[in-house]
Amino acid sequence: MDSYDVVIVGGGHNGLVAAAYLARAGRSVLVLERRGETGGAAVSFRAFDGVDVRLSRYSYLVSLLPKKIVADLGLDVRLLRRRMSSYTPTGDSGLLVDTGDAGRTVASFRAVTGSTADFAAWQRFYELAEGVAGRVFGTLTEPLLSEVDFRARVGDAEAWSALFERPIGETLTSWFGDDTVRGVVLTDALIGTFAPAGGEDLRQNRCLLYHVIGNGTGDWDVPVGGMGAVTGSLAAVAAAAGARLVTGAEVLSVAPDGEVRYRRDDAEHVVHGGHVLANVAPATLARLLGEEPADRPEGAQLKVNMVLSRLPKLRDPNVDPAEAFGGTFHVNETFSQLERAYREAAAGRIPSLPPCEIYCHSLTDPSILGPAERAAGAQTLTLFGLHMPARLFEGHNEEAREAALRATLASLNSVLAEPIEDCLLVGPDGKPSVEAKTPLDLEAELGLPAGHIFHRDLAWPYAEDPARQGKWGVETEHERVLLCGAGAMRGGGVSGIPGHNAAMAVLGS
Repeated sequence: MDSYDVVIVGGGHNGLVAAAYLARAGRSVLVLERRGETGGAAVSFRAFDGVDVRLSRYSYLVSLLPKKIVADLGLDVRLLRRRMSSYTPTGDSGLLVDTGDAGRTVASFRAVTGSTADFAAWQRFYELAEGVAGRVFGTLTEPLLSEVDFRARVGDAEAWSALFERPIGETLTSWFGDDTVRGVVLTDALIGTFAPAGGEDLRQNRCLLYHVIGNGTGDWDVPVGGMGAVTGSLAAVAAAAGARLVTGAEVLSVAPDGEVRYRRDDAEHVVHGGHVLANVAPATLARLLGEEPADRPEGAQLKVNMVLSRLPKLRDPNVDPAEAFGGTFHVNETFSQLERAYREAAAGRIPSLPPCEIYCHSLTDPSILGPAERAAGAQTLTLFGLHMPARLFEGHNEEAREAALRATLASLNSVLAEPIEDCLLVGPDGKPSVEAKTPLDLEAELGLPAGHIFHRDLAWPYAEDPARQGKWGVETEHERVLLCGAGAMRGGGVSGIPGHNAAMAVLGS
C-alpha cells in the first residue's frame, strides 16, 4: 500500500491550495480528482462547438482569495477591477453605479429614486461594510476567534446589529426607501442561498457578509484568462513543489485511520495518508466514511452561459451597453421582486419573473476570446439566476431546465430593447451559443450536493461553539480526517481559505 503524509480527496482550488502549502513544507502529498482535470468549479471551458471562447463555466469572479495566499504561493494570477459596479434597468432608464464618477452615480440615484437620500444611505452602508471587512478579513486565515473576540474586532455596534443580529431585510427596509436600491443590496445576500430577506436563521446575513469582506474591501474582480488561469497556476505550483496530482480517480471510501480507496482506469487502488483532507462537501465525506450525512443541502441557482455576436440594445439611451454589462447587470431584482420569486419557488413553482444578474467577462478581459471571435466583436455573458432551488428540477431535470431557461431569458428580455436571442452567436453547427446548468447538473458534474455552491449553508466566521475557539474550523470527528473545501468553516466562494486552514492544521499537529 502506498503511503503519503497527506491524501487530498478532490482537486478543486481548495485542494490545490492545501497541496501547494503542504508540499512546499516538505510533506508528501497525493491529490485524487474524479474529473479529467483539476480545478473543480473554477475552470475555463470552450462550451460551444466551433466557438473559440474560454468561458468560466461555473464560478466566474474572485473576491475572497486572500492576497496572502497569492503571495505565499507565488501564484501567477492577475485580477482586473471593473469601473462599473452595477446597472439596474428600471423602465426606460436605470440605476448606474459608476465607481469612477460619483457625480454620475448621484444623478442616477436622483433620477431613479427622486432624491439623493438613498445615495447617502448607500454610501453609509458600504462604508460600514468596508470597515468591517478591513477589520475581520485577516482573521479568516487565522485560528478561530470566539464570538466575543470577533465582535470586539468588528468594534462597531451599529455594524454588528445590521450585519450579524437583525435579518438583513429589516436593515434594508430601515436604511433605504427605494425598492430598487434595496434589491441591489439584497442580491449579495442571496447568491447561492435560498432564503427570504427576513429569515430569522440569518442565512442571508451570512451570505451577505462573505460577499462584502473580500480582501478587506469587498471588491469582486475579473481573473485574466478566466477562472482556469487561477487553478492552472495553483496546480502548477503544487506540482512543482512535489505534490502528485492524479485525475480520473474516483474516491470510493475513506477510513478514519487514513485509508483511501479509489478507482482509476477500471482498477481499484488503496493508499494511506497520515491525514486525509476532504475537498468535498461534508455530506459527501459522510458517505465516503460510511456515515449518515447530518443534513441535505440544497442549491438554488440557474447558471446560464452565453456567447453573443454583439451586446444587446438597452432601453436607456444615456447608458452604453458596454457600461451596463461591464459591471453587474441586475434583472428584475428589486426587493419586492426577489421576495415574490422566493415565495413562488418555495411553493414549488419556477418564478414567474426570475430574478437574475449578469456580467460580461470579455469586456474587461478580451483574452478569453479567440482571434476570430475578438475581431468580430463577440462578447460573453454569464448569468446567475436566483431562487431556482433543486426541488424545482428533481424528477424532470431536462424539462424543468428548458422551462427555467425560457422564463429567465424572457425575464431578461423584459428589461432590454431587443430579444437577447437576436444577439446570440450561432456556431458552425447552427446552434445558438447558450447553455444552462441547474442545481442537479452541478451535482452530476461537480459533486455539489443538490447543486449547493457552498457545499452547505455558510457559517459565521467565528467559533460559536467555545470548543472550536483556537482551532482552524476544518476539524471532523476523526482526528486524521479534515475538511478542506467550501463546507469548512469560513468556506464558500473561490477563496482558498479552507485549503490554507486545513494545511495549517496539518502542519501544526
